[in-house]
Amino acid sequence: MELFSEDRSAQVVAASFANTLDPRLRQLLAALVRHLHAFAKEVELTEQEWGAAIDFLTRTGQKCDDVRQEFVLLSDVLGISMLVETINHRTGGTSTESTVLGPFHMVESPPRELGDNIALDGKGELCLVTGRVTGTDGEPLAGALVDVWQANENGFYDVQQPDVQPERNLRGLFTADEDGRFWFRTIVPRYYPIPDDGPVGELLAATSRHPNRPAHVHFIATASGYRPVTTHLFVDDSPYLNSDAVFGVKESLIRRFPLIDDPARAAEAGLPNPFRTVHFDIALLRADQKQPTQRNRHDGP
Repeated sequence: MELFSEDRSAQVVAASFANTLDPRLRQLLAALVRHLHAFAKEVELTEQEWGAAIDFLTRTGQKCDDVRQEFVLLSDVLGISMLVETINHRTGGTSTESTVLGPFHMVESPPRELGDNIALDGKGELCLVTGRVTGTDGEPLAGALVDVWQANENGFYDVQQPDVQPERNLRGLFTADEDGRFWFRTIVPRYYPIPDDGPVGELLAATSRHPNRPAHVHFIATASGYRPVTTHLFVDDSPYLNSDAVFGVKESLIRRFPLIDDPARAAEAGLPNPFRTVHFDIALLRADQKQPTQRNRHDGP
């Protein structure tokens, strides 16, 4: 084996993986080493800087627990979560765009009936959410599962406030009807900061970035024979749409939440009049449908 040198460092280390049985693992490790070594050489990384980086990653791991995943936050604020999500869920403009899962899908959403109110504490501005799950040709996906979760009126998820919010507050797993329709009651989401009292917060402060996310509701839609999608529903007049701390906003996912003054409809939905509402249709790619490539999406040569 060739001995280590500054000029050939990446090649020497990558060669050490030559006997890796899994070809994909061999490819990933070799590419990782190439890019890491190129980075260190480009910036002339000092020993102190590398030590600080190791300390930062160590503290990031130490901040993780059953209700907090600091490494997910780090991936999010560096844009890696969104990049990986986008690479793996290209839509070609035919299906609902995906976005980040986020660090708070940590518990199973309880099954609920269509029309249920997931705001268990009764706090916040009530809102009716309606939608339909279909394939890309508009075919209704009867029995599709729609998993939803969101923060409360103060910008906290239930797992962040176990002594304040009811368990599984603002979470629900709904089964679409025979026409692929779903509907439920919740509250109008509010913008909020991601947790910034750990290493990721230090990174944001050091780079003069704010920790805020625009108001949104999380969705995961699944149906047999179709590819699942993890996505968000964003409020159109929310602050931070153009500076989401985790780069999760896509224009196709922004919706208006109009105020409806209709006593009969309010009574039917079990909401006070007037009330807020939003409609969010979700289109899924078939499982056997070829995913568009980067070249397809940009129509390049």
